[in-house]
Order: sequence, then structure tokens, then C-alpha cells
Amino acid sequence: MALRPGLVLSISLLQVVLCFLSLAYAQTSVTSNATAGVRHSEEYCAMYGICGKRSDGKYLNCPFGSPSVKPDDLLSSKVQSLCPTITGNVCCTETQFDTLRSQVQQAIPFLVGCPACLRNFLNLFCELTCSPSQSLFINVTSVAKVNNNLTVDGIDFYITDAYGEGLYDSCKDVKFGTMNSRAMEFIGAGAKNFKEWFTFIGRQAPSNVPGSPYAIRFSSSVTESSAMKPMNVSTYSCGDNSLGCSCGDCPSSTVCSNTVSPVSRKGGSCSVRIGSVKAKCIDLAVAILYIVLVSVFFGWGRRMKILRCRCLKMLLTLEMVSNFQLCKDTCQNFQVTAIPCRMIATYQIFMLVKAEMVSYLKDYILMYRRYGTWVARNPIIVLCSSLALVLLLCLGLIRFKVETRPEKLWVGPGSKAAEEKNFFDSHLAPFYRIEQLILATIPEVKHGSSPSIVTEDNIKLLFEIQKKVDGIKANYSGSVISLADICMKPMDKDCATQSVLQYFKMNPANYDDYGGVEHLKYCFEHYSSADKCMSAFKGPLDPSTALGGFSGKNYSEATAFLVTYPVNNAISKEENETERAVAWEKAFIKLAKDELLQMVQSRNLTLSFSSESSVEEELKRESSADAITILISYLVMFAYISLTLGDSPRLSSFYISSKVLLGLSGVVLVMLSVLGSVGF
Repeated sequence: MALRPGLVLSISLLQVVLCFLSLAYAQTSVTSNATAGVRHSEEYCAMYGICGKRSDGKYLNCPFGSPSVKPDDLLSSKVQSLCPTITGNVCCTETQFDTLRSQVQQAIPFLVGCPACLRNFLNLFCELTCSPSQSLFINVTSVAKVNNNLTVDGIDFYITDAYGEGLYDSCKDVKFGTMNSRAMEFIGAGAKNFKEWFTFIGRQAPSNVPGSPYAIRFSSSVTESSAMKPMNVSTYSCGDNSLGCSCGDCPSSTVCSNTVSPVSRKGGSCSVRIGSVKAKCIDLAVAILYIVLVSVFFGWGRRMKILRCRCLKMLLTLEMVSNFQLCKDTCQNFQVTAIPCRMIATYQIFMLVKAEMVSYLKDYILMYRRYGTWVARNPIIVLCSSLALVLLLCLGLIRFKVETRPEKLWVGPGSKAAEEKNFFDSHLAPFYRIEQLILATIPEVKHGSSPSIVTEDNIKLLFEIQKKVDGIKANYSGSVISLADICMKPMDKDCATQSVLQYFKMNPANYDDYGGVEHLKYCFEHYSSADKCMSAFKGPLDPSTALGGFSGKNYSEATAFLVTYPVNNAISKEENETERAVAWEKAFIKLAKDELLQMVQSRNLTLSFSSESSVEEELKRESSADAITILISYLVMFAYISLTLGDSPRLSSFYISSKVLLGLSGVVLVMLSVLGSVGF
């Protein structure tokens, strides 16, 4: 049976109306569910439980309010271990708390150097997640549907400015030692105040990016009609005695204004205290010996001066008592009447002075004569005693060790810098090893200035170089070592390589997808705020650490690429961690010399490279070169003594006339002197 057109039109209109009503009902249902149970009071939760999970595995809270819950003993102990300010009931399940703990663990390495900052930071998220009065300062503003379940998509977090300022002030100067920069660069994108920091924390993180799974809007003011109150948990100052930070992380602390000299921790060495001065025994002995030698030298000079004065006094006395009769008698005795009397008297005085000086020197000459005679008559005793003395001095060579580490050569072991470094290395971790490549453009002949290195060809060349560096395989004790095995990984996944390639996540496939050079220039200006500019190791990269040869902040005019590979270090040089790094560094330098240098020069660029062990290897090389020079000097000395001090060389009696034994003895004597002085 055919339907009339009017009936068909009526049915169609009815379907449209029903569809519209169903959509309106669904929207009303979602809104009512999102606001169901909204209540702002003590011991009441704004979001309790887990209702969904994002595609990257991050859990999403339920948007429904409910009374706070008394936790079991296990959950209570867990909460107390991380959030000691929360007691009694809580607004989080065990799954929520475990999620909280796993998320804050990512920030702990950045803030662990300052306990006060870390405590304030943890309190912020503890109150957000588990506070029993959560509904007083948390308001769910938007929800999202995930697998047919409503989940929190946005909240308002009301917090006082006093807490925000206290939190920021305690953390703003904290250093992240492994990256040699402020921790705020990583956990706050370089925020300059607490509001900028809260804005960074509250942004909704994209998939697979660290951050909050839902948006958080921080605010300090609530409407008068609202029952909500901003959170105002007490904060700890970084200068607090109970949770004090180091002076490097809290320079404003009153403790840091007092500069106290570090107390030497070394013991067991001989020392003597004279008043307020403390000196080592060896230093005191050398000082006494020096004083004795100086005293003998000046005593000799004083004695000679006294002798001269006596002679002059004698001369004046004789001149005064001399008279004509004395001169006459003297002249008669000499039977020389033509010589003036005064000249004869002067001659007599000269002879007296000479006799006095000869008598004075005779004692010294006699002493040395007796010593020389005794040595000549007892050669075995002299040689054996001299050799025994040299061997005794050489006993120190047992502990002799060639030091090639620059920090040990250039910094005294008892200096303040050395003591502070040892304390830092033993209590925290040693500073990472640095491997570096520097690519630079060549100055133009016409203008004399270097062109910019930020070009497509140079960036692609940098990708090729990076591929070769990643492919380095060094051998250490039968195991293969690559950069990924030894590099520093802040997030335990990707190397913290400092390179402009980080703006492309170190992946050449992203170069065209991200926009090439234009993306690079964009990241120069937004490296700490744009998600797409974040590095592969999930941290911002300051362009000034990866570029060189620019003025101000004109990064696009840079004339050099700086590629730095931070490598894990160890306290002891003999530890496997350091040995593995050294093995890789040798392969790295070999690659740079054999392949990378030719690659770069073919593109009309220059390449400079270095590794942590470069200075040490250079010192070893120079030491080897000096050994050859010393050997040649000894041979020349041997030849000089043998040939010049001997008779005319004859082939038949060469060993007798050339003084070979004398030359050899001289060389041996010098060598023993050097060994004895080194051993002493």
C-alpha cells in the first residue's frame, strides 16, 4: 500500500524531533553526572578513584565527589612515607597513590639536592591527590568520556599566593648537577615566578609527554559565595635548619654568608704546631736545613769581614807608630836608601796581612785535605756508603706513580677546591665526562666574517655525523660498548646529548615533518615552552649550549654547531664505568680523525673534537717525547766526557784513552742523583 506524501513528511519530522531530544538528554545526562555530588566541605573529596586510562597509559581520576575514606594500614603507611602532612582519612585509592608516587619520582632527581624544595613540591601534589579536605580547594571544571566512563579533564586548584611564593623561592636556585643548569629549567621551563611555574605544571600534557593528564588551572581567589578555601599548607625555606640546602642551591641562606675554612680531614701525617702555625715535619726539616746553610754562608762572610778589619786596623796602627827612626832602621836593615821609608813599611804590613790570611785558610785547607786523603784511602767504604744512601732515598720510588690526570696536576690535594670536589663526588656523584664536536664555517675572504652554519645542508651533515657516532662500537674486556651504554640519561631512556638535532628528537625522519630549518629557528625562540621543541630526553635545550659564534640571542647567525655528549663518570679511575668510557673515547677520537674530519672538510667546514681523556692522553704523549730528549742528552753527555777529557783517541787503546769508564760513571752519577731526589 502506498503511503501518502503528507504521512511520510510527518514521520520524518517526528524522527528528527526524537533524535534532537535524545541528544539533548544525553548532554543533560553528562552534565548532571559531572556535577553530581558536588560539595565543598571538610572530609570530602572532589575526585576519588580511577575511571579511565589515556592511550599513553596515564590514569584519569573519577569526577565524582565522595566522603573521604579511612585507609587500611598498608595504604596509610605508604601515604605517610611520601606525604607526612596527611593523617587520618584520605581522598585517594592505593592505585591513585601509586600513580602519584611514580609521577613525582621523575622530579626527585632534579630537586634532591635541596630537601626543603623537594618537601614543598611533594606537599603540593600530596594535597592535590590525597588530602581529606580535597573538595575545599579542588573543583572539577570539565570531564571527558573514555571507554564510556566519565573522567576528569580539567580542574581548578585554589592555592594561596603565599604558598606559591614559598614553593618557588625554595626551588628557584636549585641546581641540577648532571646537566650543570638550574632544575627550574626542567621542571618549570625556566619559570621566573611561581605563576609561570604553575602555568607550566597545569598544562595538559600531550600523549607520551611527561606532565599532567588533565588541565589544572591554578588560582588564588574564590568567590565569596563559595564554600571553597585556597590551600595554604606551610612551606619550608631553603635555609631551614631541619631541611637545609647547600649554599649552591640556596645562596640566600644565612648560613651561606659565613665563610668557614674547611677542616682538613687528612690524618696520619707528621706535623708540628708552633703557636698558631701548623707545619709538616718535612717542611720544618727543610726550613731548618736552609737556615743552617744560610747561616754558614753569612758566617763565612762575616769572618772574612772581621779579618779584613783586623788587617786594616793593624795597618793604621803601624802607620801611626812609625816614625822616621823606624823607617831609618828599616832602610838600614834592607840597605836600600833610595826607597822611601813609607813604602818599606807598607810592604812589611802587606806581608803581615798575607801571613794572617794564610794562617786562617790553612785550617780549612787542612780539613779538606784530610777528608780527601781519607776518601782516597777508603774507596770501598765511600762507594758503598754513597750507594746505600742513594738506595735509601730511592725507596720512595716504591710508591712512585706517574700522574696524568689534569685535576690532580693542577689542583693541590689539600686545597679547598679539591676538598669540596671530593665531598661532592662521594656524597652525590662525580661530574659527567664531556665528549665534544665543534663544526664551524670558514671566514669568507671577501668580507672576513663567517657565514651562518644554520643551513639545510649543514644540518643534514650533522645527522650523518651523529649516525656515525651512534654506530661507534668499542671493545672493553670482550664486551661491546656504544654511546647508549655509557651516556647520561636523565629519564633512563634517551641520551642527554646537547645538539640542535634534539629539536628534531635526534631523528632525521622528523626533519621534513617538523619543517626543516624554519622549525629550528622557531625552537630557538620557544625552546622551553613548545612541546615540539622538547628534546628526546624530555627536557628543554638552551640554544646557547648547542651553538656558537653568535651575538646576543641571534641564534640564527651562529657560525658553529656544538655537539656535547655527557657520559657517566665514576669516583675512582679504576672502576669499570670509567674504563668503559675511556675505551669508547679512544674509538670516538679515532673516528673523528679518520672519517669525520674528511667529511667536514669536504663541505668547506672545520672540525674540532675532544674527549674527557684528551688532555690526559696529550700529557702521556708529551711525557714519552720528553723521555727521548732526556735519553739523547745523556748520550751527548757520555760522549763529551769520554772524548774531550781523554787523550788523543786511538783505535788500539780506545777504552783506555777515551775515558769511557769516566763518562759512564758520570752518567750513572747523574741518574742516581735524579732517582734519589725523586724517591725522596
